[in-house]
Amino acid sequence: MKNITVLIAEDHAIVREGLCMLLKNEEGIEVIAQVEDGREAVKLAAKLRPDVIVMDIAMPHLNGIEATRQIMQARPDARVLILSAHSDDAYVEMIMGLGASGYLIKQIASQILPEAIRRVHQGKKCLSPTIAERRKHHRQRAHDRGELRTSKDAPVLTSREVEVLQLIAEGRANKESAQELHISVKTIEKHRQSLMDKLNIHDTAGLTRHAIATGIIESSVQITIV
Repeated sequence: MKNITVLIAEDHAIVREGLCMLLKNEEGIEVIAQVEDGREAVKLAAKLRPDVIVMDIAMPHLNGIEATRQIMQARPDARVLILSAHSDDAYVEMIMGLGASGYLIKQIASQILPEAIRRVHQGKKCLSPTIAERRKHHRQRAHDRGELRTSKDAPVLTSREVEVLQLIAEGRANKESAQELHISVKTIEKHRQSLMDKLNIHDTAGLTRHAIATGIIESSVQITIV
């Protein structure tokens, strides 16, 4: 039987190595490539066409949300399994809405990642138990109240807004962000204002704290998978 081929996208070398070691002795699973940023993930996903892409959210140059959007746009049958230290409801809903096959919390990766890879390869969805329970609870509440959205309080950001949020949190000036995304400074300013309006946050420091809290970028505290 053909092995399930896996691409790992994770910016921390020690975490990547831990994931590779975790999967190395798993029968039927083969890690064929590993990358440290979202742009490389998009490129190699197109070139190698792995069966499953294990994707972090907080990565330099291109975050995992936007990388997932681009991968799914180019290849709708791709299986993207998010592996993150954060599980903010708004971002779980956003990335699952983009077509991701699963969302796991890093803290429990060593327990369920191999099985999760097998499940998403079979076309099934796979969520960490706590995320699955929260989504079920939100949906039940929404159904009971006759609401269409799973959470009334969760702001819905576009993938471009998430990308701009990452650049703001990384300390990029508007001009630099515009060059990075190949759009005008005026467009960056519009996205910035939209972010502030949606999140009800009206300064750069607040946007940066939000980006860290939701896992768009990471603080100095790193998580090791053993």
